[in-house]
Amino acid sequence: MIAFDESLMPRLHRIRQPQENPFLEDPEPAIEAQMAPHMAVVKKGARIGVAAGSRGIYHYDRMIKKVCAVIKSAGAEPFIIPAMGSHGGATAEGQIEVLKSYGITEETMGAPILSSMETVVLGHTEDGAPVHFDRNASTMDGIILVNRVKPHTDFHGDLESGIIKQMVIGLGKQKGASTVHRRGTWGLANVIPRSARIIMEKMPVLMGLAILENAQDRTARIEALLPENAEEREKELLAEAKSLMPSLPFDDLDVLVLCEMGKNISGTGIDPNIVGRYLIRDVQDDAKPHIYRIVCLDLTEESHHNAIGVGMADLITRRMFEKIDLDPTYTNTITSGFLERGFIPIVVESDNQAIEVALGCCNRLVSRENARLAFAKNTLDLHELIISEALLEEVRGRENIEIIGEETLEWDEEGYLKHKLFS
Repeated sequence: MIAFDESLMPRLHRIRQPQENPFLEDPEPAIEAQMAPHMAVVKKGARIGVAAGSRGIYHYDRMIKKVCAVIKSAGAEPFIIPAMGSHGGATAEGQIEVLKSYGITEETMGAPILSSMETVVLGHTEDGAPVHFDRNASTMDGIILVNRVKPHTDFHGDLESGIIKQMVIGLGKQKGASTVHRRGTWGLANVIPRSARIIMEKMPVLMGLAILENAQDRTARIEALLPENAEEREKELLAEAKSLMPSLPFDDLDVLVLCEMGKNISGTGIDPNIVGRYLIRDVQDDAKPHIYRIVCLDLTEESHHNAIGVGMADLITRRMFEKIDLDPTYTNTITSGFLERGFIPIVVESDNQAIEVALGCCNRLVSRENARLAFAKNTLDLHELIISEALLEEVRGRENIEIIGEETLEWDEEGYLKHKLFS
C-alpha cells in the first residue's frame, strides 16, 4: 500500500455534546397507556399481528413484548410478523435471525413468530403499482405496527420513515420493497402513502405505535396512531423527530472516521442525514456538512454481514471488508435500486493506514497542523467525538460543547486501534 513520507495524524482531543434530551426509560407504561383507549375493538380469541422491524430501536424487545402482553390481556392472541422488506437476506429464516439479534424470539416474547416472504396483492395504486402485503398478516383479525418515526435515508418529504413505511415496505416484504424502490425517490415519496391508504382500507390495521427518539438514540416518547389520522399525524411527528436528531458540530471536515456502520445504526449503515452524502444520482448531497473523505473501520455484528451503504465510505479496513457478505448486501442494495451504495470502497490493511490515506487524499495539502479530522462511534451516537487540534479552536467557548481533554491513539502491531474509542 502507498505510504506517505510522514504521518499526517494531528493532535487529538475528546469533546462531548451535552444535550437536554427527553428520555423515556421504561416504555411499558407508555405503551399500555397509548393502547388501552383503542383496545375495545379487539375481540376475545382474535388473532392480532404485531409488525416488528429490523431497525436497532432502543428497548425494542421490551416494546414488542409489552404490545403482546396488552393483546393477551384483552383475551386475544398475538403473532409477531417480521416487517422488514428485503432485510435478513430476503429470507424467512434471515428475518427471524434479525429479530433474534434484538432479543425478540418466540420464547422471550411469549408469542409465535410467523415469518414468510410470501405476499398477497391487495390492489394497485393510481399509477399502477401493485400493493404487496405479507400473506400471514393478511390473515389476521387485527394488525398493530411498531416503528420509529425519523427522517428517511433516501429522500425528503412529508412522510419519510415510520409507521406508514413499515406498513408498505416492511410488510410488503421483498416484492413490496422492490415495487416501490424501482420507481426511485419518486416512488418513495408517492407510492408509499398511496399504497398505505389501500392497505388501511382493505386490512384490519388497528393502530401504529410511533416511537420518537432523542439525539442519543434513546426513546423520547411513544404515541399511538389510528388509521384515520395516521398519515397526517405522522407528518407532524416527523418534524418533531428531525428536531431531536443528533448532528455534527462542524460544517466542513477533511475526514470523518466512523468506528462502525451497520443496519442497526441506519437503514443505509451510514445515515446520509448526518453525513450529508446520499449517493443517489438524482438526489443532491447536502451543502452542509461537507465531508471530503469518510473512513469506516468496522461493521456491526447486528448487521449480520449486510453492508448496504458501504459505498458512502471512501475507505474501509481489511478487517471490515472480510466481514461483508455480498449476498445480503447485494439483495438489499438491488432491492433499493441505489446501486452506488453497494460499491466497495478502497480497502486498506489497518485503521491507521485508512486514516493516513484519507488525510493524504483530500484534494488539498493537509498537514498535522491544519487537518480537519473527527472520529465518531457511528452516525447515531454523536454524544462524544474525538477531533483534531484545528477543529478544537472552532468549538472552544461554545455553550453546547464540553472539552474533555487530549486523546492519544494506540495501535497494535498490525496498525489497528488497541482500544475502543467510544463505549
